[in-house]
Amino acid sequence: MIGLDTDVLVRYLAQDDPVQSVKATDLIERRLSKRDPGFMSIVAMAETVWVLQRSYGLDDPTVAAVIERTLQADSLIVENEQQVFAATVALREGRGSFADALIGALGTRAGCRTTMTFDQRASRLSSFELL
Repeated sequence: MIGLDTDVLVRYLAQDDPVQSVKATDLIERRLSKRDPGFMSIVAMAETVWVLQRSYGLDDPTVAAVIERTLQADSLIVENEQQVFAATVALREGRGSFADALIGALGTRAGCRTTMTFDQRASRLSSFELL
């Protein structure tokens, strides 16, 4: 297994750098496999969403679709895949940010009854409660 940093996944998805995008594509499409996959940490996934939204201006449904395709790739293992998927659903449905939904999903997985927040938008997620 090979760990992948955020920038490798972003270069692969965005295809916006003539040198780095080619290297990222070669790694992800040719060198990684189901037997020797790439590993995306939960931090790298959250950073990827942030970069796609902030730097590339992608809207929530588009980012959600990109992350869902990443989750389906046989050559990639995503840390806490179920929680990442839950956050993607919340993002697609406009119930909260990816990061907030991920925080809530991870809290639920850890056994939290709720996640306390001051964030009005996050409080729309079932795992959050306004303090």
